[in-house]
Order: sequence, then structure tokens, then C-alpha cells
Amino acid sequence: MKVLGKVIANLRNNLKFSNILPTMITVTFRPESRSCPRCKEWMKVRSTKTKPASTLLIGQFLARRYSYYCPRCGNVVGSEELNRLVPSGCKNGYDVMVYVGKAFFLNSWDNEHIVSGLTEQNVIVCPSEISYMAKKFIVYLSLLHKKVRKETKAFLSINGGYILQLDGTCEGESPHLISVIDGITEIVLDNTKVPTENSDDLIPFLKGIQAAYGDPVATVSDMGKGIVAAIGAVFENVPLFICHFHFLKSVGIEFLRQEDDIIRKRLRHHGIKGTVKKRFRILDNTISSAPAWFLEAFLHSIETEDVMEAGTIEGYGQMIVHALLDWALKSSNQGEGRGMPFDRTRLVFYGRLVRIYTLLDQVLKGGWFKSKEEKKLYNTIRRDLQPVIRDSAMRKAAAVMLEKVEVFDRLRTAMRITLPQNKQGLNDNGELCDMKTIEKEVGKFMCRLSRDKKCMKDKAYQKLIDQINKYSEKLFCDPIIVETAAGKIMLQPQRTNNLLEHFFRTLMRTYRKKNGFQAMEKALKAMLKDTPLVMNLRNKDYMNILLSGKENLAQRFADVDAEIVREQMKKPTSNDRVVSAKLNRIVSSSAFPECLMFLIDKKAS
Repeated sequence: MKVLGKVIANLRNNLKFSNILPTMITVTFRPESRSCPRCKEWMKVRSTKTKPASTLLIGQFLARRYSYYCPRCGNVVGSEELNRLVPSGCKNGYDVMVYVGKAFFLNSWDNEHIVSGLTEQNVIVCPSEISYMAKKFIVYLSLLHKKVRKETKAFLSINGGYILQLDGTCEGESPHLISVIDGITEIVLDNTKVPTENSDDLIPFLKGIQAAYGDPVATVSDMGKGIVAAIGAVFENVPLFICHFHFLKSVGIEFLRQEDDIIRKRLRHHGIKGTVKKRFRILDNTISSAPAWFLEAFLHSIETEDVMEAGTIEGYGQMIVHALLDWALKSSNQGEGRGMPFDRTRLVFYGRLVRIYTLLDQVLKGGWFKSKEEKKLYNTIRRDLQPVIRDSAMRKAAAVMLEKVEVFDRLRTAMRITLPQNKQGLNDNGELCDMKTIEKEVGKFMCRLSRDKKCMKDKAYQKLIDQINKYSEKLFCDPIIVETAAGKIMLQPQRTNNLLEHFFRTLMRTYRKKNGFQAMEKALKAMLKDTPLVMNLRNKDYMNILLSGKENLAQRFADVDAEIVREQMKKPTSNDRVVSAKLNRIVSSSAFPECLMFLIDKKAS
């Protein structure tokens, strides 16, 4: 068997695997020895069973399993080699499961893409099996993660301990997915799903981390009251830092919320984005059927600013409108990759619509709309935009928001993180700067803002200053010194806690890409709580701990008891109670209270 495996592995490097072997071969697996491991008596064949199996090494095959028994002591022995390749009671091998798990979570492949990749290696699975195997992959990974906690703790100690960074995500009414990561090694330590971020829900989870890894050298979190209270209750004597990134995100959203909500609601009221998309699609279909030279000539006229050449291009006006509408729709992609309040995409979209409205008049006066169709197009687009341009509430909100954005960006500059000109997105860890310098710059920002009497009449400005004062001690704490095997290092844990922010966004994007929907509520409910552990698969130090001397993850999965995995797979992924669809329809009815009271009154009479 081992010789066959080596031969096949060599052939696979040079030839397409599906052409090497027939669709199904039979491979015999016998116990490694005929001598009884207990009494050394010669064993006899007890039974022979055959089952279909698949591994990346062999492809599809029939596994003929021999089991021996000892006539003296009755001991029964099976093939350990087969158990190392394929879990008991399963068809697909450990290496197939690892392939699916990595493709699913790390490469964001959809089920059909994974099925196609396996088919090329003579492993046939149906798309519905992929999600099940991906879930099983997380269960195996979770069980192994718990198995190496002591080794992980020892590794963290070598690095001077760990910095507990805690963050969570949720969508709609989904449970909160909470993860803890070490800020030094960037290893995900533990995860949980809780109904809320209240301290009562988080304290048991944090106590479990304390029991497994001891007290951290510092903790970092956002400003959530429940999170801060839970950390304080469990890690009483550990310094607590407020993450600068999350602080800016929280105060920025609150600071810009009112005006952003007005713009969002008014844009939705007018339905302008859908209208612009519709007009753009119609123009796009028209222009896509035009000759290639037409687009090239248009682009060349813009690049060279050649007015004479532009005047000779028939349909130039259509191209202008098409490009302007495309520019407006691309406003959602013009952010810094950090989300609100750093990316104000609705404000940018509105500003571009206003700019287009003005530009269209200039294009008309310049004589670029020559044909009747182009002039009709001009009137149509202008008529579409008029309700938005004349919306006084949105115009006023945009003006106020622009002023607030300038103030908020000054705070970002003072804190030397998420700077507007920095294009690193969530990878921005802030400038390396002395904390006292940052504190001094923020102090100057507050003094300047406090002297502006007009601004201070607005409660949003007052609350911004109050928040800075409230969390100043946790924002501007002195750096901590950590003893590591390489010597002393100085850390500023509060500079950023966006490791998990970045991961959660990647995770959500992966699920949206795979499932094709924006709302993540259903996905988060179905997601296993330890799914964030896949983040550790890219960490070389952690993988050395997890593999524990084995060559790959498939070999390590074979060390896990398959029966425990089956029990874990049966557990629900959410604590949500199951409610019948019929009851949901009844309760959702607007007349439900009246019907219920009628029933109660009838019973009482």
C-alpha cells in the first residue's frame, strides 16, 4: 500500500491523474502484524469488508479491510493505515476534507469550483457535500486547537505573554460572533457566539480564556460598555486600552450619523441610484455595440485635451453622459476600505450627482449634444436629477456634513491613524509616534474646537469632546515593556485593534461572494463559532504548534477521535429556538393581539 502510494504520487506530478487509473480500483488494507499485540499469538482472519473511499493521493477506490482476531485472548485488530487515511464511517479522506476547508475558507471558492478541482484529481463529490465537509473541517480544527492549548500558552510565554484583543461582529438579529486574538503573535485564541455583548454573556467566555492562557499583559477593546465591564471583572489588575481605530470609528459614526442618515433616506426616497443604474445600463448596451475605434477616439481626446478631434466624433455627447454616470456609480468604490465614518460614500455620491447636473449644462452650452437623441438624453438625465438637486433637506445636510468631515479628519490627523491620504485601509496600524505627542496633538484639537462658539452649540460637537475626555486615560496610556526570548520590546497596544476588524470583513466578504446575498444574518446564525480559527492557518508559528511534528494537517486530523467529531456535528450552530412557520405567520399578523384577546375572553366566559 505504501509503495503504491509513492508510485502514484510520482506519476501525478507528470500526468493528469484521471488518465492514470481506472475510475475505481481496489486497495487492500490489512493489520500491520499477524501477531496479537497482547499475547503474541498468531491471529486469524475475522472478517473482510469493502467500502468506497476517496483520497487525493489515490482518487476513488474500493477499500478492502481485513480484521484479525486472536484465538487465545479474543483481541480484534483492524488496519491502522486505513484509519489514518479515511475517518471511520466516512467515504472521503482527511486530505479531501483539508482541501475543501482551505478552498472554502481561505480561497473563497464556491462549491462548484471546489467540486471541479476535486474531479480533476479523480475525487467525485456533489456540491451539497462541500458545505458539510467545510463544517466538519472547522470541527476538526477546533478540537485540535483545544488539544494544543498548553503548547500555545508556552509559546505565548516565550514571546512575553499575550495581549488580549477582543472584538465581535453581528448582522441584524444574528448572535454576536466574538473572537479573541493575541496582539503580539496574531494567533486567534478563542471564539464564542453570544446573544448580546452584555458583560453577563462575556464573563464566562473570558474566564475560560484566563483558565487556558493565564492573565494577559494587557487588554485592548472597543468602547462597548459590556465588553469593557466584562474585561474589568475578569482581568482586574490588567491594563485596559481603548483601541484608537475603534475609538475613531465609534465617535465618527456618532458625530456624522444625523446628516448621513438624512442623505441616505433622501437618496432612497428619490430612488436615484436605481435610476442612474438603469440609464447607465441602457447607454452601456448602446456604446458596447459601437466600433472599437469609437471608444479609443473618445479616450484619446480626453487624454490629449484635443477639442478639435472631439468635435468630429459622432455620438460624443452620449459618451460624455455614459462616463459621468459611471463616475457617479463608482463613488461607492472611492472609499479608503475602512467603512463609515472614514468612507462617506453616500455624501460622495450626492456630491457627484450635483456636479454632473452642473456639467450637463456646460456640455449643452458647448454644443456637444448635436443630435435629437443626445438632446433628449440630456433632458432625461437632467429631469432624473432635478428632484435630488432641489431637495433642500439633503442640500443642507450635505453642507453640514462636509464641515463635520473636516473636523473629524483633523482628529484623525491628531491621532496619527486612519489618515485620509493613507491608502492602506484596515492594514493601517498608525504612525509610529510617541503617545505623549499624540495626546498633546489631540489636546490642541480639543482647545481649538472648544473655542469655536458656533460649533459648540451643536450637541454632536459637545459629545465628541466628552468622549475624548471620558476615555483619555485608556487612549493615551504609556507603552508597556514586555520581556521576550529576544529581549525587551515596547508595545503600544491601543494603536490598533483592527486585526479582527480586517478578518471579520474578509470573512463576511467571503460569505457574500459564496452565497450571493448582502445580509449576513443567516450566515452568522449558521456559522460555527470557531470559524475564525481558519485565520491561524496562515500563521507559521501556530501551524508548527498545531501539527506537532506531523507533515500536514490531514495527518494531524487523523489524531482526532471521529466519534467526538460526529457528536460535535450534531450540535446546533445557534441557540435560537425553533419556531414553527405557522406560528410565525400567526404572530406576525397585525390582528394577532385582537385574536388572542378574543380567545382569552371567550375562555373566561
